[in-house]
Amino acid sequence: MLLESSSILNRVQSQQLILIPNATFIASVSELGMKYPLDLRFTIFSLSQQITVRDADGKSILFVKQKMFRFKEKIEVFSDDSMQKKLFEINADRIIDFSANYHFTSADGSDWGAVRRRGMRSLWSAHYEIIENGVVDMNLQEEDPWKKILESLLGEIPFVGFLAIYLLNPTYLISMADGTPALRALKKPSIFERYFVIEKLAELDEDDELRALLSMIMMVLLEKSRG
Repeated sequence: MLLESSSILNRVQSQQLILIPNATFIASVSELGMKYPLDLRFTIFSLSQQITVRDADGKSILFVKQKMFRFKEKIEVFSDDSMQKKLFEINADRIIDFSANYHFTSADGSDWGAVRRRGMRSLWSAHYEIIENGVVDMNLQEEDPWKKILESLLGEIPFVGFLAIYLLNPTYLISMADGTPALRALKKPSIFERYFVIEKLAELDEDDELRALLSMIMMVLLEKSRG
C-alpha cells in the first residue's frame, strides 16, 4: 500500500512538472512589459527576413524570423535574438494567396487567432481582418490609401520609383470592432532597412494587444516591398 501511494505521488509530481512550462509561458507573454512607442526594424537585403521589436527603453521584446523557401508562409516569434525561447508561430493555411489566413499558435500549442487580407480590396489599400474564435475582432487598414495608388503609378519609373518608395511612407491603423483606434504603425524614411514606430492609442486586453501586434508584424512582412 505504501509503495502504491508512493507511485501515485510520483505520477502526480511528474504531471505537475509537465504543466509548469505552460504556466511559465503564459506568464512570460502577459509580462512582456511593452512600453510604447515600440520600434520595429528589419533589413531589406537579407535571404531570411528577421524583425526586431524594441520598447521605448530600447529593450528587445520580440525577435521574428521568417522561414524561407516554403510554399506556405511560416514565421517564428522568439523573446529575443538568441532564439532560445519561442513564443509563437504564424502559419499560412494555403500557398501564398490574397485571402490566406495566417494563424497564430503559441509555443504550448494554443490557438491565438489569425489575420487575413481582405482579398482584392487590398490591391488598392492595405486592409486586413484580425480574427479571434472565428470572428473578426479588429481591423487593420492603411490610413492614406492614395499613397499606395500613387506608389503603384510611380513605382515602375527608374529612380522616381525609388524616391516614391522612400518618401511615401504609409501609416497603418488597427481599430477595435466598435471603430476605436487601438494601435498605429508609422513607417519612417529609411534606405537599407524597414523601420516602423508603433504607437498605442487605447487600452486593450493583454491578449488583444498581443494579437494586434502579431497581426502588425505579419502585415509588415506581407507589405515589405513597399516604402
